[in-house]
Amino acid sequence: MKKEANVRIANDGLKGFLGRARDHARKLDRGEKLAPEITISFENPSDILQILSPQRIRVLQFAKKLFAKKNHSSTPVSALASGLNRDTRAVSRDVELLEQFGLLRTRYEINPGHGRRRIVEPRAEKFHLIATV
Repeated sequence: MKKEANVRIANDGLKGFLGRARDHARKLDRGEKLAPEITISFENPSDILQILSPQRIRVLQFAKKLFAKKNHSSTPVSALASGLNRDTRAVSRDVELLEQFGLLRTRYEINPGHGRRRIVEPRAEKFHLIATV
């Protein structure tokens, strides 16, 4: 996380997307800089709840906590699983899904004497969850 970015998770669909795009275009027309931001939109609030289950939220929170605690050093999936008292395969599946939606970033690095290990980093320091029902 070189730049501080916000991740916004919303269920405002196409209308919200077009509104944000219009606001960004107006800011750019005025010569203003845009803050780094990642927006993930869902049309249905229940879709958000499927992606952000309580266990996946714990994975996100723990990854952020370890990242900050280790002075922005990356965390292996095995350390996340151990810290959360969960099976490594289950945490790995959750990490993969959260990465697909842009909330986490992973990479592989050499684990001397043991092959490779998957390293996890949060994509942002703050996550904003916005749901309208």
